[in-house]
Amino acid sequence: MIQKRTDKPLLNKTEMTFGGLGIAPKLLDLILRLGFKTPTSIQHKAIPAAIEGNDIIGIAQTGTGKTLAFGIPLVQHILKAGREKGLIVLPTRELALQVNESIQKIGRGFGIRTVVLIGGTPIRPQIRTIRDNPHVIIGTPGRIIDHLEQRILSLRDVKILVLDEADRMFDMGFAPQINKILKVVPKDRQTMLFSATIPDGIVKIASNHMKLPVRVEIARSGTTAENVEHELFVVKKDQKFPLLRKLLEECKGSVLIFLRTKFGAKKICNNLRNTGISAAEIHSNRSLNQRREALEGFKLGRYRVLVATDIASRGIDVKGIELVINFDLPENPGDYVHRIGRTGRAGLAGKAVSFVFPDQGAKVREIERLTRLYLPISKLPDLSYNLNKHDKKRGR
Repeated sequence: MIQKRTDKPLLNKTEMTFGGLGIAPKLLDLILRLGFKTPTSIQHKAIPAAIEGNDIIGIAQTGTGKTLAFGIPLVQHILKAGREKGLIVLPTRELALQVNESIQKIGRGFGIRTVVLIGGTPIRPQIRTIRDNPHVIIGTPGRIIDHLEQRILSLRDVKILVLDEADRMFDMGFAPQINKILKVVPKDRQTMLFSATIPDGIVKIASNHMKLPVRVEIARSGTTAENVEHELFVVKKDQKFPLLRKLLEECKGSVLIFLRTKFGAKKICNNLRNTGISAAEIHSNRSLNQRREALEGFKLGRYRVLVATDIASRGIDVKGIELVINFDLPENPGDYVHRIGRTGRAGLAGKAVSFVFPDQGAKVREIERLTRLYLPISKLPDLSYNLNKHDKKRGR
């Protein structure tokens, strides 16, 4: 039996509204008109503290409404202060584009202008937008540093700094760039840091670069959503794809499959297409436009299956993903939390299935220690039919 957390909810759902969070009347009216009726737990706790000007450490998984938790206070501050700016730093292009979309939703009507600074897109349009003096700068660490080093971008007016998915940025090796950015932004600023886990690098940032931060913890660091069912299958290498086919036959909803390498992701995606399954792939060998098309197609249902690597998956914010499959176990136990955070969102039930080799027991125990869950092992179903079909497809 899966061990469940027994923490009591912070507030009864009926008590949670945007009305008492200190949001300015006109901005509140817009939020309600956009259809946001009830704040999520992270929004309910972080928004009032952020509006008061506190530094924030928000511990929450993906899919918990973090963007509005920092986006609403950011927009409200800029509307009140006038010339002051916000800087949002995050790990991937896709996440930057999605955060930009959310900020524009609540800010465009008030004249808030944004710029997105990411790789994989032409730099000249970014330069033109920077020169238009946008209110909010949204970008990945590498491209932000590029613009700083070329003296195109100035951060002297930044009064709110947001580090989103900070643990993932450290996992991806962005610590030097983040430290450079922290040296450039004004010391007299508000800093909001959001993360699913709290590794040593983040503790160091909090100690050296934040002022008495308010800790907003929606889930204990490293935990996964409570409404996700977890399951393990112990497999041999040649059983992985037949088992994948079997699971896809049983699950009729949208499925997200994780692999460790871009080559593996491409291979599995091609194999699925060859068996008649509508699948798309997201990994570092795909262009930004190809990733956008794959993600949009997955959202709209053109593709039932999305195959992804960890590095390319950070912008995947899709409601209603029924099943996440770890075709390969992640190298880092923290990545298990991030992967599984794609299902079981907004109160919906989700399922996470992982394929493990017999010698990967130590990795499983690391994940269990981090998540405080017992990951139950299930008996392999009969794969003979799928094995035969797979062999025929390969011409054996």
